[in-house]
Amino acid sequence: MGLLLLLTSTLLSSYFHPGIMVDAQRIFTIRDITLSIEPSTDVVRGTNVTVRCKAIVSSFGQEVLSREYTIYKGNNKVYTKNSSTSEDLLYPLPDARVSNTGKYHCRINIKGEEMNSRVEKLTVTGLSKPVLHLDKDVFSEGEEIMATCTAPGETGSIFFYLHEGNNVLREGLVNTNHFETKFRFSRVGIHGIHCKYTVITMPDSFMSNESNILSVSVEELSIKPVLEIFPQTKIYEGDPLNILCTIRNLARPDNIHLYLSQGIKLLSSGNTKVNHSIVALASEPGDFECRLEMGNVAKVAAKTVLVTELFSVPTLTMSPAEVFQKERMTLTCKSEIASERLNRGELIYTLEPDSPLTPLAPGVFSGKALLYDFNYTCVAKAKGIVKRSETLTVCPKISVSTPKISVEGKAVLGQPFKIRCQSDVGSLPINYTLLKGYDQLGTISVRLPQPALFTVTITKPEEIKEYMCEAKNNHKNAPLSQRLNATVIEPLMGLTLTVTPHLPEISEGDHLYLICGTKGTPPVTFKWYRVGKEQPLHTTTSEKNNTDYQVPNLSKAHSGTYYCEAVNHANNIVRSEEVTIEVRLALWKKAVIGGVCLLVVSVLVVGSVLYFRSKRGKREAAAELSV
Repeated sequence: MGLLLLLTSTLLSSYFHPGIMVDAQRIFTIRDITLSIEPSTDVVRGTNVTVRCKAIVSSFGQEVLSREYTIYKGNNKVYTKNSSTSEDLLYPLPDARVSNTGKYHCRINIKGEEMNSRVEKLTVTGLSKPVLHLDKDVFSEGEEIMATCTAPGETGSIFFYLHEGNNVLREGLVNTNHFETKFRFSRVGIHGIHCKYTVITMPDSFMSNESNILSVSVEELSIKPVLEIFPQTKIYEGDPLNILCTIRNLARPDNIHLYLSQGIKLLSSGNTKVNHSIVALASEPGDFECRLEMGNVAKVAAKTVLVTELFSVPTLTMSPAEVFQKERMTLTCKSEIASERLNRGELIYTLEPDSPLTPLAPGVFSGKALLYDFNYTCVAKAKGIVKRSETLTVCPKISVSTPKISVEGKAVLGQPFKIRCQSDVGSLPINYTLLKGYDQLGTISVRLPQPALFTVTITKPEEIKEYMCEAKNNHKNAPLSQRLNATVIEPLMGLTLTVTPHLPEISEGDHLYLICGTKGTPPVTFKWYRVGKEQPLHTTTSEKNNTDYQVPNLSKAHSGTYYCEAVNHANNIVRSEEVTIEVRLALWKKAVIGGVCLLVVSVLVVGSVLYFRSKRGKREAAAELSV
């Protein structure tokens, strides 16, 4: 009776508890299952760790129950074992690594009945320093480099990074402790590279320190691309362009490709030479590129072509130059056109934004000015091309101040010079008018903060005080300057050269004066010359209109032709007439020469008399002997 009650109770319990199983004469229940991590849930790298799974099972009968243990890391099965004993299941993790970090739990299955343990987290800290290795340290430009980054002793999923400074060269996820990769440098020179890695233990990750730094030397190849564009200047929209892309220093033509492009558009390609023709368009980029690729080496030659437009960006001007609220004004929009390529009638002008101005003619708009500042933009259209002018702002003007008048540079009588007229205050543009007396000579409109310069010529010094200027930038005020007060330089004229003493009286030993005189405004620079010599004998500047050059103790060597030149601030050079000077002998030399001549004549006379007497005596003696 007691056994019957026990069976009945057991059957009822199995109906409501999944861990209890009744199978014919066998009855068992899974009472509990636990997972523990030894020696601790927090260990350092290299520790021998054991994951222990312990189950408590109650059974009825003599037959041994077969148990299936499964250990999970996260949602992944890492270990499964069947056991027919009640001993704990041990899952060893010898020499633990960071990759072993994770959440573990175990599950027991007996005849289809299962029970899971609680989750325990294992944390392993400490990573080895990565080691970087290269197959060599000197490479040619474009040559492939083999690099190996190793994480000694590490396991699991590892993400490796290869760096040059802060730039990542290569990266990759592997399930081993080393990462091999190939790469090339696009720049020549010395490069320093290093690596590091991250061990991934979802959802966590652990970063290592940086490896050793290795230096790589990349040497440049001598081959270069050459880009030539014809014509080189004066290119208009629609003109044909001939573009030549070639190679310089080509040693061998193997594995070489040339690519010719305009902006981002590829125009043509070839091996050692590319010749291409296109039509120049201002709307398209003028940047051309000849790109050479040899294996993994790429070199570029680039040029920019300036294309002259069919019509220029329009300019927007206002008339009158100043305007007041509600006054009528005219806006004129104009573009410069290449007449042989575009008819002016093809250009259409409009204003932006919409305004109350009325179009009178192509590019001409008229109406009343608004009560506030307003920005206008002119839009020019032709053959699908749209261009906009700079914004013109119409705003109230400031009255112009009394202008100041002065001479720009110097005023020279009889020569053109400039008169400067400028107001200190006034809205631009300002119209300056030059008056002589009260007669208007000319008007200059100034649109920048700069003076108006008028060119005039005067024939008398007193004329300069007759000039005034008027400034005007509105219809109410046109102030007049004071009369011009400035020094007038008179050019030199009538240069004379006077010689003292008088020419017939000049003798050796005299003191010679060469006096130059002229008419004009001093200071005057005088120069004396002797014909036959390029350099002046003497130069001097005088505050007077005349001065002299002295030659003491004259000699025959001073005989010659002389003249002088003069110049003042008018910069006109005047020259005197030439004067010929003959230095005569001194009086005592003349007397000596005369005495010598008389003596010679006397000697000759006496000699002749004696000679004739001697000849006559010989003839008489001969006659006597003959008798």
